[in-house]
Amino acid sequence: MSSLHKSKIAEFRSVLNEPSINLPQLRELCFRGIPFEGGIRCLCWKILLNYLPTEKAVWDSVLQKQRETYSNFLREMIIQPGIAKAKLGLSREDVTLEDHPLNPNPDSRWNTYFKDNEVLLQIDKDVRRLCPDISFFQHPTEYPCLLIMDPLNEYETLRKRVQQTTLKSQTVARNRSGLTNVSSPRKPSASYPSNEYELLPSGCEAHWEVVERILFIFAKLNPGIAYVQGMNEIVGPIYYTFATNPNSEWKEHAEADTFFCFTNLMAEIRDNFIKSLDDSQCGITSKMERVYSTLKEEDMELYLKLQDLNIKPQFFAFRWLTLLLSQEFLLPDVIRIWDSLFADEHRFDFLLRVSCAMLILIRDQLLEGDFTGDMRLLQDYPLTDVHPILKKAKELQDSK
Repeated sequence: MSSLHKSKIAEFRSVLNEPSINLPQLRELCFRGIPFEGGIRCLCWKILLNYLPTEKAVWDSVLQKQRETYSNFLREMIIQPGIAKAKLGLSREDVTLEDHPLNPNPDSRWNTYFKDNEVLLQIDKDVRRLCPDISFFQHPTEYPCLLIMDPLNEYETLRKRVQQTTLKSQTVARNRSGLTNVSSPRKPSASYPSNEYELLPSGCEAHWEVVERILFIFAKLNPGIAYVQGMNEIVGPIYYTFATNPNSEWKEHAEADTFFCFTNLMAEIRDNFIKSLDDSQCGITSKMERVYSTLKEEDMELYLKLQDLNIKPQFFAFRWLTLLLSQEFLLPDVIRIWDSLFADEHRFDFLLRVSCAMLILIRDQLLEGDFTGDMRLLQDYPLTDVHPILKKAKELQDSK
């Protein structure tokens, strides 16, 4: 470890060891990149995503309360009391109309169950191909959820529901951009040719199953937005960061902590996932137009070239902005970008600068290309080193 890196770690620890965290100072440090050592990144993300308050004395009580709350969510929303009755040996005469699967009442428990399964199957399909370039999500978690994995549990787990259902998976989110797709453009590596993860033996659960559970609980608690394809790409890097925490005491609670951090993050970016808000001032269309307006100010020649080719921002920026660039770079680089995004006090204004910087850094190739060639560049971004991109984005930000 270099002396510079050691100095950086010491600087973070100095700020984090204060009884009351100086949030502006922490943001400034995090913006330049957060060290992984000692669980520093995990802790900083929890503060930046408003999961932990700045007062250090209350951290333990906040974490205990939130983790207990999440356990209650599991009991209430995954353990199905209506299904349990059938498993407890009730006779046909004991089953009421309310308990019957053919109950026509739209508010019946069974109708809700079937609707939940439609969402669950879409989540299951998406999380089985999460981050195919790494093997992490296929591996078993060191801390399987005991409530779910209890062999004496008579209730249905999500795994059983997916296996037993005969409902066909339906696409919960339609493609709104016209050309692009929110699903991953990355191809699995040669060592992992399949883009669907297999189930582990009974008693074990893979990390992707934990992500599935987080998304299902979120969908149940947020029926207005439920689950939209692409949310798996938002929760994945957060869970990976927490589940690889070198602090085993915190790593054990990666699922609950991820849920609340993801929920807080979605509260800030959820408008990007709501189609009815696309053309509103807070919707994704407005944000995409701001990428082009920024480009127009910084590089008129490139802006006019893209305009002449009729390359609209929704053809590429829709995915960039909606998924916080999680599909444009490998996971370690995504995490580095998110250090800066989460530290942005204006909440993701910096993402617009990063998007503009990405265009400017390949301007020569874009200026020489035609529609097909430029679209290929924008939908499969050629630069792999994110540091020049972040540097350029910071220059754009400082120039204002």
